[in-house]
Amino acid sequence: MVTEFILPDVGEGIVECEIVEWLVKEGDVIAEDQPVADVQTDKALIQIPSKYNGTVHKLHYAEGEVAKVHAPLFSMVVEEDAADGVTTAPVTENKADNTAAAATGNAPVEFILPDIGEGVVECELVEWLVKEGDVIAEDQPVADVQTDKALVQIPSMYNGVVAKLHYKEGDIAKVHAPLFSILVDGDSDAVAAPAPVASAAQASAPAVAPVAAVVAPQVDSSKLSDEERRRIRTLASPAVRRIARENDLDIASVAGTGKQGRVLKEDVVNYLSGAPVAAPAAASTTSATSTTATPVTTAQPMVAGGTRTESITGIKAAMARQMMASVQNIPHFTYAEEIDMSALVAMRQRLKPEFERMGTKLSMMPFFIKALSLSLLDFEILNAQVNEAGDTLTYFADHNIGMAVDTPKGLFVPNIKQVQNKSLFEISEAVNELATLGRAGRLGPDHLKGGTITISNIGAIGGTVTTPIINRPEVAIVGLGRLQTLPRFDASGQVVAKQILNASWSGDHRVIDGGIIARFCNQWKLYLENPEMMLARLR
Repeated sequence: MVTEFILPDVGEGIVECEIVEWLVKEGDVIAEDQPVADVQTDKALIQIPSKYNGTVHKLHYAEGEVAKVHAPLFSMVVEEDAADGVTTAPVTENKADNTAAAATGNAPVEFILPDIGEGVVECELVEWLVKEGDVIAEDQPVADVQTDKALVQIPSMYNGVVAKLHYKEGDIAKVHAPLFSILVDGDSDAVAAPAPVASAAQASAPAVAPVAAVVAPQVDSSKLSDEERRRIRTLASPAVRRIARENDLDIASVAGTGKQGRVLKEDVVNYLSGAPVAAPAAASTTSATSTTATPVTTAQPMVAGGTRTESITGIKAAMARQMMASVQNIPHFTYAEEIDMSALVAMRQRLKPEFERMGTKLSMMPFFIKALSLSLLDFEILNAQVNEAGDTLTYFADHNIGMAVDTPKGLFVPNIKQVQNKSLFEISEAVNELATLGRAGRLGPDHLKGGTITISNIGAIGGTVTTPIINRPEVAIVGLGRLQTLPRFDASGQVVAKQILNASWSGDHRVIDGGIIARFCNQWKLYLENPEMMLARLR
């Protein structure tokens, strides 16, 4: 019986670790409690022992790769006497027959939905990328699933034939429960009469999951070099990255032909052989300076007097819960101010050609973000968070500034980490990257967690004044109105045309009062109306 070995907890709060060294190899016969791998957390080097007697079937990571806690580490063929204590996806055929068949690849093996985000226990099946009977390859994407936080693509770990899809598109799938079953090694003759598998919607999550997929590990990009961060931004599975690494190839230099520019195994092979590369999959070309996106509407038109009922799921459900929790627990107040953007608009026009020469587009958002960070240096209270009980205030050294992105999947608020240490060019790169990932539905948990204050650019769609809801547990948010050309009086009393923007702040009145938000906004406004003043505070 092929069984997945799930990487257990390796320390409080630790969600991933590096594979330092495998102490076994595929095909090795191992015993219970025998060390199988050394892994490195951010605190210690830990040795992982086997829980069962058996034979190592497949190692899911290469040495040096990052493994996720509670995700499959390796698979093994468990000996019959040890298999009695192993919980696997339920099947209705004879156990002995299935055990023998699974070992030879002639029976369906359950593909268990792995951990796809901290605290995520279920997700919506957005789209199947395969169908029953399809022959699929290792690392081939099989499904897009939507969590409360991001759209995640699930790849296959094996070559084989899809035997049964356990969910329909739109259904809610459970983490650690079977997602689909697969005939490993492509024994397609068996597809006509696959072993009956219990419905995943009815099955409980197994304690040890047989043959599961692994999502590309999330890493803290703030701790990486620019070159490492560039490679990680390239969409590719761990196995494809391993092939590139073994051939001393920078994965970022390979043009991906998969969905959303994903680099496939064939792309790397063609690159190494010098073969021509196929045209990459179509991607969004929407300008990163706008936060708008055209919603995808698939609903059928209703007849007069009719109704339609839809479930609130995925991002919409998460947003509803977050907004309700914010307005119910935080006493909001709003403060609005008018800002003359004329000097900043002119400066942006002067800088645009240089930024384009350096490979990025310069919008107004990087200026708003950098000016906000400089203002936070004098008003730390706006970069703080209140605990659940409302009796403790935590101040943050890093300015992780969020920007609301309107996407076809709903509203996301990714944030740029450590803005206080970034140049205007680096912030511009980050803004463009997050906007592109958001519209493609490819924002990961690392992009969305850890924010300390938020900017919402509703003016890119329309409107001048708003009352934004605070992104709890943050204590403030600013909504930017539409940039307008309006008549104003200059110092000599003459009417002149000015570029005017209205900014609307919402604050947590438990810790911020009107005087604090007014003085903070005045500081921020000073930098925006006199952008050269920012030079005095840049590091």
